Parts: sequence; structure tokens; C-alpha cells
Amino acid sequence: MENEIKLTKLAKCAGCGAKVGAGVLAQLLEGIKVHSDPNLLVGFDKSDDASVYKVSDELAIVQTVDFFPPIADDPYTFGQIAATNALSDVYAMGGEPKLALNLMCVPEKMPREAVHALLRGGYDKVYEAGAIITGGHSILDDEPKYGLCVSGFVHPKKIFKNYGCRPGDKLILTKQIGNGVVNTAIKAEMASQRAIHEAEIVMSSLNKKAKEVVEKYDVSACTDVTGFGLLGHGAEMATASQVCLNLDVRKIPYFEDAKEYAKMGLIPAGAYKNRGHSGRYVDVGDTPEYYVDLLYDPQTSGGLLISVAPEQADAVMEDFEKKGLDTKVAMIGEVLEKDQEDNTFIRLVQNVWDERRRKEMDKSRFYRSIPKVDILLEDDRIQEAIVRFDRDTVMDAVREQTEFVREQIRTLDEENTLCILVDGLIPEIIRRVEKMH
Repeated sequence: MENEIKLTKLAKCAGCGAKVGAGVLAQLLEGIKVHSDPNLLVGFDKSDDASVYKVSDELAIVQTVDFFPPIADDPYTFGQIAATNALSDVYAMGGEPKLALNLMCVPEKMPREAVHALLRGGYDKVYEAGAIITGGHSILDDEPKYGLCVSGFVHPKKIFKNYGCRPGDKLILTKQIGNGVVNTAIKAEMASQRAIHEAEIVMSSLNKKAKEVVEKYDVSACTDVTGFGLLGHGAEMATASQVCLNLDVRKIPYFEDAKEYAKMGLIPAGAYKNRGHSGRYVDVGDTPEYYVDLLYDPQTSGGLLISVAPEQADAVMEDFEKKGLDTKVAMIGEVLEKDQEDNTFIRLVQNVWDERRRKEMDKSRFYRSIPKVDILLEDDRIQEAIVRFDRDTVMDAVREQTEFVREQIRTLDEENTLCILVDGLIPEIIRRVEKMH
């Protein structure tokens, strides 16, 4: 029964794309009196990911809540993603989640099996995080929604905040960008199975491992990238820190098919809301439009954006590789001093030289994979051709075909084509020899 219902068809918006826009939210909160408390270490004055309240010199409580409409058709998968997303705010603060309460809205006619699968997905993910669900609240609604209220613990002196970036810091992102675009393609029934599978894996991957990697390093600021997109959350981090984030759009990891979908115009409405609010802080330069759309794309259960001391950045990346995350992790830029004369807090750049060097390095792998002449001459098929024809003819064919493959490596960028050319070198040499005779 749970496999027969398509949850995304029951919702107008998917996942964090349903969030109230940052600009509208600021207007709604304007004028509301907020009380202070000396033990409230983090409130919402800096747009941080969760609140943190000091209990003692050794212990503070991290409190957060998050829920949204379906981001996946399968109820169990939706439950896992929604729980992962809610737990993420605790990790973004440097904490460990311990207790969670269910928040659920369900249509009256939603099959019981589907509701059960949804809850089971949430429970399983919470247990994976090392926390427990102790209750919750549910109401009837025409549109299904699910999430968690999560409580966790952190040492008061080890809190990650979304401000405090220092000029010179390196910026690391722990999940690829573009799941809002992919989910728009899914709703339009235009997404590939590869894209759907990748999105579900990434969105249901806890930020637990990422937090465990960076907590032993000098982290000046951290946030999780969700509904306001990379540029929206980056702008919050930069404005609160009064610095400029220099982001290399070509180093940012993206979902495999997200660029193609963005070029096709499959952009969620939330991306335009995000751009409308934080666009005044961003200098996009000559960045292609589809990249800009992806960077404003609202992310559901996104990764951590971490500002770390430059001398530790390489070690952090090595530890990420050892940890074996199911997501793409990349160093995507650096923190610069802000020019006080303008309002730019994020600058997008395209390091074309690095991209060209990467391609050349990739191609060097193909050059090295071409067998040397003495190795080719030891191959049984080449030896047989020498016997059948003559050595000079075979040597001419070897030189000509090898040079042809080298030229193709130099001019082509399609990896699959280059693999076929290199792998088919000897059969093509034999065909050349046969044509000569």
C-alpha cells in the first residue's frame, strides 16, 4: 500500500522549498519584542540554525524544529529525509541530538500503512543519529507534512555559530548543491533515475560525520545550507561576520544532472525568492545564469558550510576523505576582508585556469595509459600481425594509430570517448595493417 501513494502529488511545494522566504520572514518578525536571558547563548538575532541555552559551565541545550511537505513519493524515504533535515541544525551548532518529538500533518484519507512507513523512516534516522523519539503531535491536514522538534547538547565553549568568519579562512561544503532543481524535475516527471537516486541518498545522509570531522579543528563559523540556498545562507554568514565570501562556482559540487535541468529552466520558485532577498549582497560577475540559479536553489537537508583556519584546511579535507561520506565534499572558496565602500558580501568567481589545469591533469591520465611501443610489440595480436604481414608495416600502423589517439586526447573532452579510443588501440592498429595490405 505504501508504494502506491505518490506523496509529492499531494503537496504544492516540496521540502525546504516550502519555507517562507527570508525577506517575508524578516517582515513578519519585525516589531516583535524579544526578551533576553544571560544564559541564552544563541538566539535568532543572527539568523542562526538553532537556539542554545546554557545549563552549566559544562553543558548547554541546543533546541531546533523543522518540518515540511513531501520531498519524496515513498513515505519511508520522506520520513528519513525530513528527520535528517531536522537533526541537521543541531550538528550545525556543533551539538549532538538526544531527544526528538514528531510533528506530523496527515490527510484523513491517507492510508494507515503510508503513515506508519513515514513514521518508521523518521524513527530509523533518529536512532541512527544516536537520539530517541519520545512523543510528538499530529493534526489532520489536506497536505501531508512531517518533521521533528529536536533537543541536543553541546559544550558552551564549543558551539559552532553562523558568524565569526575570519579573513583568510577556507570555506568547505559537505554536500553537493541542486536538489531543489532535481526535485522540480521529479515533479515534472523529467528526472532520470540516477538523479532521483542521488537526491535521496544525499538528502537522507546525516551531517553527523561532517560534524565529527571538523569539531577537532579551528572552525570560526558553520551553518547548514537549506531553504535559503548556498548564497542565502552564505549571505547570512557573511553579513553577520562583516566579511566577503569568495566562492569559485567551478569548485562547488553539484548534483550530476542539476546543471542540465537548470539550463532547461526547471527552477523552483524558492530560488527566485532567495535571489530577491539576498541578491543585493552578491556580485555574480559573468557567472552563467544556470550556475546562479543553482546557488540560490533551496536545498532540503543540505550540507554544512564551514569556515576553517587556512593552515588546517588540507588536513580537514584529508579527514573527510578518510571518513568516507556518501556526499561530495569540496573546498569552494575563501574568506576575504570586506570592502567597506560597497555592499558586496559574496563574490562569485570562475577559476578558469584551475579548470583548464584540472582537465589537463585528467588528460595526462589518458596519455599515460597509452602503451609504449615495446609493450605493444609484446602483445600476442601484434606479434601475430608481424608474422602475417611484415614488421615495417605493423610499426607504421602502430605509430600512426598512436599519434591519432594522442591527437584525439588533446582535442576531445568527452571521457567515455577517450576511454574507448585508448582501450581500442590494438584492434585499430590491426585494422590499419589489414587496410595497408
